[in-house]
Amino acid sequence: MGNKIFKISNFTKTVNYLKKNGVRHAYYAARERIEEERKADYFYREPSADTLEEQHAETAGYSEIFSIVVPAYETDERFLREMIDSVRRQSYPGWELIIVDAGKSETVEKTVRDITDTAGEKRIRYSRLAENKGISDNTNAGIGQAAGDYIALLDHDDLLAPDALYYMIKEIHNAKQQGVIPALLYTDEDKYESNNESYFTPHRKGKLNLDLILSNNYICHFTAVEAKLMKSLQLRREFDGAQDYDLVLRVIERLYGPNMRGDLNKQVIHIPKVLYHWRCHADSTAANTASKSYAYEAGKAALADFCNRRGWHVLVGNSLHLGFYDITYLPDILTVREDIGIVGGRILDSHGRICGGGMDDNGSCLYKGLYKEYSGGYTHRASLKQDVVAVDPRCMQIRPELREIFTQITGIPYEEKTIRCKVGGVSVAVRIADVSRLICDDAGYRKLGMELGKAAASLGYRVLWDPQITITVRRNKRTQAERVWYGRYGTKDTFDCRDSEL
Repeated sequence: MGNKIFKISNFTKTVNYLKKNGVRHAYYAARERIEEERKADYFYREPSADTLEEQHAETAGYSEIFSIVVPAYETDERFLREMIDSVRRQSYPGWELIIVDAGKSETVEKTVRDITDTAGEKRIRYSRLAENKGISDNTNAGIGQAAGDYIALLDHDDLLAPDALYYMIKEIHNAKQQGVIPALLYTDEDKYESNNESYFTPHRKGKLNLDLILSNNYICHFTAVEAKLMKSLQLRREFDGAQDYDLVLRVIERLYGPNMRGDLNKQVIHIPKVLYHWRCHADSTAANTASKSYAYEAGKAALADFCNRRGWHVLVGNSLHLGFYDITYLPDILTVREDIGIVGGRILDSHGRICGGGMDDNGSCLYKGLYKEYSGGYTHRASLKQDVVAVDPRCMQIRPELREIFTQITGIPYEEKTIRCKVGGVSVAVRIADVSRLICDDAGYRKLGMELGKAAASLGYRVLWDPQITITVRRNKRTQAERVWYGRYGTKDTFDCRDSEL
């Protein structure tokens, strides 16, 4: 983590963030970044030659071809050679590399010809474009030449891990055995600085999360799309800079259909391994997020276009962080989004740390202990709307169709109360369930939240966590009877956050 570019990029990010968001937000962003770097312990190690040989032998009988499309433009020769080498080293041999060159110099062509002639590599195809029409149209020229079963996109100066295609083809075959043809596959990624050969900032993405992708293109690299689908959609030039985000949104829209209900995790597959290295150098977006600010505006436009096609009445704005967006639903998210059954918010303890809210499959609180001013690190995930398994009943709103189920599970009628929250820096009124009749410890609230979340999911609804909806809970004095009850049955978390006090 000690490379020079990375530290300069951090300083640059802090200055840009200060100009955009002010001193307070910049202070906490810088403090969180420092804390994250101090505890970072990431280390990438390539698979051994023996492992790669075993992978090669295991998949030798597979016939699927990956068409890897690389739009090139005046690429540094060293970076280009390293990119090509990373493809040629793939343990799964079923690939073709299509390089479309929009540059004016001969550098890219000479480099590619040298490699193909020297190595006798017939899987690499080079074509010179008559003119530079922009990243989308240039890439579409390569997509049009693709003959493979899946089309993957690779930046001209980035690197693939040598087992990237192996894990993709394994997932494809596993899905086919279950009668499913995957439409989109994506992997985890990290950043790479070649001057000192360091790998850092791993991005662990998780499975498809609709509302998270509506906050940020977390899928990003490395992505492969079924060829017929890719060729039918292609990239759109009006979203140059965020063309990959627009593509992912349209793939998801195509798969979901009109009501956006259901589970796509058999068709959209996340591979939880770092298989893509995003090169970090002085001019790259990886090093300096402000270097391509137009791309973030294009991303916002792509997201707004997606919402408009769905007929959602929304406003799409930038969040505090470049490349991250916030959708404001007009007039109410449960009215606009028929796919959402429950909306929950963030619960803070008296020290300003998260102690309740969104929950995972195990009923554990997401981002527990994170300070309220922190965003959740490099991915800012703790500050973004996202789909979750369940939310805490103390900060929850339920659509009318599910309110009878709320009563059945909790034993109390569904009634609401109004709280005020800052949304986009503006104080707004928010309606949430009134659970003051419940006497629960934290374990009890989690149990009820999980039951409600499972009930909503069984009916095809999503549970949305919105961290902008925030309440604070404080330790209250208990009666003698309550002290006896909690002494016998309470959990170690009982006193963290029990009763709401807005």
